[in-house]
Amino acid sequence: MLRLVVLILVLANGAYFAWSQGLLLSWGTGPMQQSEPQRLTQQIRPEALRIVGSDEARRIETTAGSAARPPECLQTGPLDDAAAESLRTVLASWPVGSWSLDPAVEPARWIIYMGKYLTMENVNRKKAELRQIGVSFEPVTNPSMELGLSLGSFTSQQAAQAQLDNLADRGVRTARVTQERAEVRGQRLVLPAVDDSLRPRLDELRATLNANALRTCR
Repeated sequence: MLRLVVLILVLANGAYFAWSQGLLLSWGTGPMQQSEPQRLTQQIRPEALRIVGSDEARRIETTAGSAARPPECLQTGPLDDAAAESLRTVLASWPVGSWSLDPAVEPARWIIYMGKYLTMENVNRKKAELRQIGVSFEPVTNPSMELGLSLGSFTSQQAAQAQLDNLADRGVRTARVTQERAEVRGQRLVLPAVDDSLRPRLDELRATLNANALRTCR
């Protein structure tokens, strides 16, 4: 009797071992498969994964944020002879080819002008009226024309007058053509490729440029 019990236990253990190892899968029985090999194919270079500390993470973030910006072209408006000569002195220590002073002309500018208004309330009321009839507007760039609005800028008085006639047909009654800026001749400073090595040196030019701010090249 004891031999029979031992034999049954041996057979049961053998059957369990075969079942647990999947040897009976062909018979339709076996443990549930837990492996998901498709996930391995979805991994992207798992061997490159590296755990970093908080200090190193901040350093990496700072380095990434301070990546080199691409070079940009900057220029001024026309400068008078005195300002141009002052800039030549300052720029003498800059790398060769990093700057140039070229003859420049900015043509006269004519605008369709509305103003002057006494208060911003008057300006805002006029803006609302223009929006209602679908007429676009922009602020004037000549401080002496504030408070006022421009309904468009032109390089000739004739072109401005033609547009004003069109606007009159749309209900604009109090606008007029006026010269916002006379023709300006001088020399334009061009910095064709300002990179990270030159950007800190832009402050050297501020005192000479005054109101002639550097702007992106057109």
